[in-house]
Amino acid sequence: MNIDCYKCENFYDEMFDYDNRIKIEYKQIYELLKDANDEDILINKKKLDKSFLEQGITFTLNSIDNDKERILPFDQIPRIINKNDWQKIEHGLIQRITALNLFLYDIYTNKYIIKDKIIPENLLLSSNSYYNDFKDIIPNKNIFINISGSDIIRDKNDYYVLEDNLRCPSGVSYVLENRAAMKKVYSTLYSKLNVKPVNNYPNLLLQALRYISPNKSFHPTCVLLSPGIYNSAYYEHTFLAKHMGIEIVEGNDLISDDGFIYMKTTRGLVQVDVIYRRIDDQYIDPNYFRKDSLLGVPGLVESYRKGNVSIANAIGCGIADDKATYSFVPKMIKYYLDQDPILKNIPTYLPTNHSDKDYILNNMHELVIKSVNESGGYGMLIGCNAKKEEIIQFQRLINKSPRNYIAQPIISLSRHPTICDNAIEGRHIDLRPFVLYGEKIQVLQGGLTRVALKKNSLVVNSSQGGGTKDTCVLN
Repeated sequence: MNIDCYKCENFYDEMFDYDNRIKIEYKQIYELLKDANDEDILINKKKLDKSFLEQGITFTLNSIDNDKERILPFDQIPRIINKNDWQKIEHGLIQRITALNLFLYDIYTNKYIIKDKIIPENLLLSSNSYYNDFKDIIPNKNIFINISGSDIIRDKNDYYVLEDNLRCPSGVSYVLENRAAMKKVYSTLYSKLNVKPVNNYPNLLLQALRYISPNKSFHPTCVLLSPGIYNSAYYEHTFLAKHMGIEIVEGNDLISDDGFIYMKTTRGLVQVDVIYRRIDDQYIDPNYFRKDSLLGVPGLVESYRKGNVSIANAIGCGIADDKATYSFVPKMIKYYLDQDPILKNIPTYLPTNHSDKDYILNNMHELVIKSVNESGGYGMLIGCNAKKEEIIQFQRLINKSPRNYIAQPIISLSRHPTICDNAIEGRHIDLRPFVLYGEKIQVLQGGLTRVALKKNSLVVNSSQGGGTKDTCVLN
């Protein structure tokens, strides 16, 4: 398992430059891998797996036959991001979230961006995530997006935002647990690396939640609303609630009374001020959305309308991370902030535009086709790897429902040395940093690096068999 046998091939490599020289920020990692033998690496892998198993760090892997819960695959070669690269990512995310929040405020009040013809009105009205009934219902402190997790990729030239996750972004618990496990197993390495900490995230999240409380007391009551134990991210729900010191609740643990929300406890009812929800809009209140939902709280929307409870993230913010809306984010940044985007978008084609649609249908083999209403790597076609029948199927779907799809060029994601069986090989990666919007916007000094464990695969999603790495931001 010799690192000196590693081949960068024709991709941007995170650890090596174009002359196959080790990048200075990776020097400590390289020396560790060079000195380690196969037995050492195998022993460390067993230690990491045992740590994750004992902590119950699992994820549900969906398959055709059944749902398999497993330890989240984890690679022990960490990703390093130097100070200059991180500053660009951090400043770009703060700029992006500021503009997206202003967009949400605008479209639920005056719709200036539509009146000025920056974004077509039909894009809004045709989205499943825009609720016109919520016009002029503005969350406390005007903050719609309290927690976000935009996905970032890199190619040979630059960083790009691939998509924004603004509803119930997941994965931050793995960031914290990955770091804790790595520091135990590789204590010597981490004592040498000057890495920014990530373990302050639960405290920062709690501060952000308290900031939006309608209750002016110093310790408002915050709860985490979960769909329950069968949700694939339930481990994360319990992890965050525990580390914030707040209650994790399900829909039947809360009741609405006289426009307020209360939590059932052994001491009686306790008024709830802030709900950190990990439930999609459609399931959050059966009185307003899906009437068959058993996950939500009847009457929650009424309490939210009256301003008696805050919800993070706000109901209706999904329109801002609609994959069709994504293509207009650079225009939003220019419109609201009068700035050029720090982080670029991937060029995006919308089938609702006739010329874009013609291009998509005639160039499917060169594009990635995505359903605007799917996530986790589902509803997606990577044209260069697709069979003829799959391309024909997606052409039919696009013709039938052009608003439900977008297309983007196939990007060669950067690669990172990864331990695969008995060798160190390059695997494609992305990055999901987490951003909190409370009294100010703060970016967690690290993020979830996801890695496509299957050779040559560009799909890094955990639900599709991908794994993770620790992400170290250097001081």
